[in-house]
Amino acid sequence: MDQNEVITPYQFLTEAEAVSARLTIPAEREVTALSEFLKIFGDATRVRILGALRERELCVGDIAALLDMTPSAISHQLQLLKAAKLVRFRREGKTLFYALADEHVHSIMEIGLEHVRE
Repeated sequence: MDQNEVITPYQFLTEAEAVSARLTIPAEREVTALSEFLKIFGDATRVRILGALRERELCVGDIAALLDMTPSAISHQLQLLKAAKLVRFRREGKTLFYALADEHVHSIMEIGLEHVRE
């Protein structure tokens, strides 16, 4: 090895490319928050609920009937989705109607489905 040769830990990156690549990695708090956010999508029931809410708002009873589950089980999952800011609700009398929280959630569902359908 030549005395002037610089040894880097990278196989193919130059030091400048490594610096540039490091700048694209999110901050640790963002990585943690995103990881927690994505965990919500790791449960099939929650994904099915989000799927049911893609086109219209629904009450707990209707979601339960659509998914062939108990209202109690649906309510539990909706609380997790609400805490993750993925769904919102409005009250009409004693009934709560749930919907996707915003266009971001709709986009996440659409892009995810597009990806798995390819």
